[in-house]
Amino acid sequence: MGRLPRLHQDFAYNVWANREIFRALAAAASPPPRALEVMAHLVGAEWAWLRRLDVPSPDLPVWPALSLDECAAQLRTLSSTWKQYLDALTPEALERELTYTNFKGERWTNTVDVILTHVFTHACYHRGQVASLLGRAGHAVPYTDYIECIRRGHLAGGWPA
Repeated sequence: MGRLPRLHQDFAYNVWANREIFRALAAAASPPPRALEVMAHLVGAEWAWLRRLDVPSPDLPVWPALSLDECAAQLRTLSSTWKQYLDALTPEALERELTYTNFKGERWTNTVDVILTHVFTHACYHRGQVASLLGRAGHAVPYTDYIECIRRGHLAGGWPA
């Protein structure tokens, strides 16, 4: 599988897994407040990276205060925005270097490919945090491992609807 098809699959998985962990958060009778904060951060961070990639995005802080309903709406919009971005991406664009300033005020330069890998792994890390917070509070936690998504055919129809 080439790099662009792999990125499509990785981000389709990301959309699926974000939805799964969000559903668990929304289903919890009294979710830990920190779990919602981390979920909102996942949303804010993805928008921040899209802005850095020159994609029109809401000007959310990286740690926004979002309600469950606001997170749900943002996740839906992020899904379609990432799909549009990836559909237009070329192999040459993956190698483009992008200079940006992080939230500590430090300037960095990375390729688009490295940035996209970071976005994908960053989301995995924070979904794990949300799952841990929910589990410790006694709530059901979905199995969102990449292999589970592939084994169960969750991406068989392409990008999650």
